[in-house]
Amino acid sequence: MPAPALLLGLIKKRAALRLIGAMASVLVLCCVMGLCGSIALVAFASQGTTAACTVAASGSGAAVSITVPAQSIATLSDSQVTVAKAYIAVGRALGIPDDGIVIALMMGLQESNLQMLANPSVPESLTFPHDGVGSDHDSIGSAQQRPSAGWGSVGNLMQPAYNAEAFYGGRQGPNHGSPRGLLDIQGWQKLDKGAAAQAVQGSAFPERYANWQPEAAAILAGLGAATAPAACSPDKSGVSQPVLPSDLSQLRREILVYAQEGVGGVYVWGGTAFKAWDCSGYVQWVYGKAGITLPRTEQWTAGTPTNNPQPGDLVVQNPDGPNHWGHVGIYAGNGMMYSALNPAVGTLLHPVTWNNGTIYFRVPK
Repeated sequence: MPAPALLLGLIKKRAALRLIGAMASVLVLCCVMGLCGSIALVAFASQGTTAACTVAASGSGAAVSITVPAQSIATLSDSQVTVAKAYIAVGRALGIPDDGIVIALMMGLQESNLQMLANPSVPESLTFPHDGVGSDHDSIGSAQQRPSAGWGSVGNLMQPAYNAEAFYGGRQGPNHGSPRGLLDIQGWQKLDKGAAAQAVQGSAFPERYANWQPEAAAILAGLGAATAPAACSPDKSGVSQPVLPSDLSQLRREILVYAQEGVGGVYVWGGTAFKAWDCSGYVQWVYGKAGITLPRTEQWTAGTPTNNPQPGDLVVQNPDGPNHWGHVGIYAGNGMMYSALNPAVGTLLHPVTWNNGTIYFRVPK
């Protein structure tokens, strides 16, 4: 039996046809009513395609095969694989059944063709990595969520894992039911999959989500296996530890040792258990092991701002209000930081520049 799989040529062709149809519908609606809410006019950036998830580690050059029944074979681009795997990984972390993950992928295919879209109406979004641009109100990201509607900050919404977290919603979701995610829709499991996606998104074209069900199911079958190809998982092997200053205090060295011990932990909203935590749960655990007590959240209140960070200082990012930030980690030096980043990649050492609005706070002496 051939491995189930999806192909970018097919997706692009279908997406282009649907886009043309959407544009025609928009023109008609504008002529008739002069007003229409939530119409997505997305301009997809042209890009080459590559084999999805090449198993580089094996040296075989093999690629994940994704097939849609009765359709020709194509490949997903690297960026589409990244977005799809974020929805799958977040769904798995939250215990979402496969039907729910398929719904999320259907939504992502319809809204953005599984691409991260910036929007000129939201200039800040253009400063983040993106695959193309859209023009629907202030909708951004792979799920076309709107900052003005309360979905999250621009920095959050330009991350595919956050798009997935917000779409799934529920008690562990970032928006706590407002706006509603899939888990906040009572009886969503009994709804038609397209209707379930529409219940979250509120699109002006609700019938279009269902068209993507075969492709979404094929993507999940092709990328959702327990053993993922090497290149489909975050590659941490090339990340070297920053060189520490020779005069760094023993306390700061202990903080970094515990920060390294937590690498590989999974991301759990509200979690505080070892290697099953959110960003602030991780930071609290690390500092606690070093003998420093921090509050459960808003940990920057225990420190003082600094423009000259040292390894072991707090890093806060993604501002979402006056003197408030949506992400916290630990500075490792040389432009790197440790943090429980998101459900897709968990706890790791990564560049500070992966998030925006960075401020440093000094806690240890």
